[in-house]
Amino acid sequence: MRPPPALCRRLPIRVFGPYKAARYSTAATEGALTHEDCDVVVVGGGPVGLALAGALNSSRPVRENLRVTLVEAGDLDKIRGWDLPPENYSNRVSSLTNSSYAFLRDIGAWDHVQHQRTCPIENMEVWDGISDARINFNAAEMATAGVQHEEMARLTENLNLQRGLLQLLDKAPGVDLVHRTKVTSINRESENPGAWPIVNLDNGRRLRARLLVGADGFNSPVRAYAQIPSFGWSYDTQGVVATLIHRPRGAYEGPNTTAYQRFLPTGPIAFLPLSPTVSSLVWSTKPDIAKALQGSDPSVLACMINAAFRLPQLSLQYLYDRIFEAQASGTPLTAELIQEEVLWREKSHAIDQHSALSTSSTFAPVGIPPTDSELFPPLVTSIQAGTIASFPLRFNHTESYLGEGAGARTVLVGDAAHTIHPLAGQGLNLGLGDVECLARCVETAVLSGSDVGTYTALQPYARERYLINHSIMAAVDKLHKLYTTDFEPIVWARSTGLEVVNELDALKAAIMMTAGGGGQSRNSGTAAASGWAAMAKGVESLSSAAQVARAVSGGIGGIVGAGVQSLVKSMTTKRHSS
Repeated sequence: MRPPPALCRRLPIRVFGPYKAARYSTAATEGALTHEDCDVVVVGGGPVGLALAGALNSSRPVRENLRVTLVEAGDLDKIRGWDLPPENYSNRVSSLTNSSYAFLRDIGAWDHVQHQRTCPIENMEVWDGISDARINFNAAEMATAGVQHEEMARLTENLNLQRGLLQLLDKAPGVDLVHRTKVTSINRESENPGAWPIVNLDNGRRLRARLLVGADGFNSPVRAYAQIPSFGWSYDTQGVVATLIHRPRGAYEGPNTTAYQRFLPTGPIAFLPLSPTVSSLVWSTKPDIAKALQGSDPSVLACMINAAFRLPQLSLQYLYDRIFEAQASGTPLTAELIQEEVLWREKSHAIDQHSALSTSSTFAPVGIPPTDSELFPPLVTSIQAGTIASFPLRFNHTESYLGEGAGARTVLVGDAAHTIHPLAGQGLNLGLGDVECLARCVETAVLSGSDVGTYTALQPYARERYLINHSIMAAVDKLHKLYTTDFEPIVWARSTGLEVVNELDALKAAIMMTAGGGGQSRNSGTAAASGWAAMAKGVESLSSAAQVARAVSGGIGGIVGAGVQSLVKSMTTKRHSS
């Protein structure tokens, strides 16, 4: 039953902090306890939760009719006051697709993001760490698909985005931000079907939610309350991140707007540009290697990063072993010793010391660089202090995004609903896609006079986003598995497929489009999902154990051809139908 219209339309006065009493009251009595009625309660003040609050407030019908409260355990004032010197950068960055950028712009958030701390990705260089098969993407190639974009994506620090979203919400009178406050428990107001959830906070407030949104991450209390099961697994890899400092590109080279990713058997390593002299590292590798790298002197890690983009896997494994042995003996390697080892390995592989493939390359920024200089990232000279960190990687997807029965009136977004391997940089983009779709469903319900917390009002969100997210997650998972093997037939298959695709500009443009590079409409998520699904199908056809077995007996060429043909056909069909 809907509360009186006056209650729905009452706009709150924002209250910050856990110890300040609310200056509004829509309290009802429940025994000796009171609660505050809220139309939408969002638990979680990360980028996804803040973006949802901003998206809801950007809709006039929602803003005028619904009361939105966001609860965050952390201190949002620290994010408001976050300010680093221009030359320093946070170690957690995200690659925003053009679709995500368009969404943030449309809700007014991008106006508050510090633009000089963002960097466009205009090119990508991706290659196989075993075969060196390579594919390069350029934003200009998207013109082949009829889309004009100067960039494929835009990198920004997560804190820069969060601060911009907070500045947007500080001007939003219809959103109550409650921070430094933990959710202690969530319970139902009664046993009646469709009963409202009661969110109990550690400051004594009790929020009765018409719609409860879980934007509270992998260990989501909202998901636990709704009793929504999930499936997934932990990857046998850890992510290592750091902020890298390097020399600027020379006068005869392009700007530092190229992202580099090399797929090693132990996991991919990515070099993401942030400024002319600063880039971000995301290195997925085995847990023992991650621990050894994180425990090394930063100068040693810098040497290893340079080597990881250039040396063959055999030499990299030798360097890992040296670090293991040195740390086990209690005498860690110095940067000088590890660099000597790297240079010796370069000589053994006949690497020209004057090429960009050599870590001893000393060409000046004002001189003429080697012809291959833009195929590899700039040499890392140091690592910003305090930015080296690691975290586990996992695949996880809930069986539903909507609570039912005892968990009714709940919905999950972002990492509360799904977590994905970072190799494609799609984690935050999936969450922002969730937010755009959910906000649209809420607005539709308001315009039709429906109860925004009902299953009927929320079902379009679940129906649209679940398939999109699962298709992308499955494709990325298959890519991860395909590239973490050194089984020769599979290496041959994936390398041949990569080289063929690299020669097809139209197909590359379609891949960039499906990855979110060109979508700016509400249907872009569906197009991306179909493209990722096509890519996953092609990958699956190449990595199937049964087909590899047949390939060994002489049929591998046909498998690669079929896989590439499948990708071309699927991408071409999607392009003509969009």
